[in-house]
Amino acid sequence: MIRFLSFVLASAVVMTCFAGNPARAAGDKLVIELKTGKVVIKLRPDLAPKHVERVKTLAGQGFYNGLKFHRVIDGFMAQTGDPTGTGMGGSKLPDLPAEFSQEPYKRGTVGAARTQDPNSANSQFFICFTDTGCGGLTGQYTVWGQVVSGMENVDKIKRGEPGSGTVEDPDKMLKVYVE
Repeated sequence: MIRFLSFVLASAVVMTCFAGNPARAAGDKLVIELKTGKVVIKLRPDLAPKHVERVKTLAGQGFYNGLKFHRVIDGFMAQTGDPTGTGMGGSKLPDLPAEFSQEPYKRGTVGAARTQDPNSANSQFFICFTDTGCGGLTGQYTVWGQVVSGMENVDKIKRGEPGSGTVEDPDKMLKVYVE
């Protein structure tokens, strides 16, 4: 009887540890809820395991909920993931090393935004609008996902950039989670 109770207790402890850790979310898709509908992104840990783990962790913490699309350029991409809404911020976690690949950037590709330093990606990311608009980014920015449904909702995101005065009320990610 004592062995059985010990086993039950140990099992409960292990399950609690795994259930409470958002980085261990088993899903392979990131869902972004916008006012126009859902965007589903297939995560690509085969290309960028550290970036995928970071996105899962931040989504699990609710970090992305309510963040603005702070830089949206027609024919190019929509960028988000900055809690300051300026393009200058990130999470409190350390920056990530580049995980560049030769996976081509095309419509719906999701990449990690960064500064001039290749190893400066943190929480910001972008979604490409067209095949040609992001083509020059291949091998220079980390690809960590691909939109598999809801690209029509990405197309509806308000265009504008920080400080440009072109958008007064930028669209936001209402809720972001791993599925």
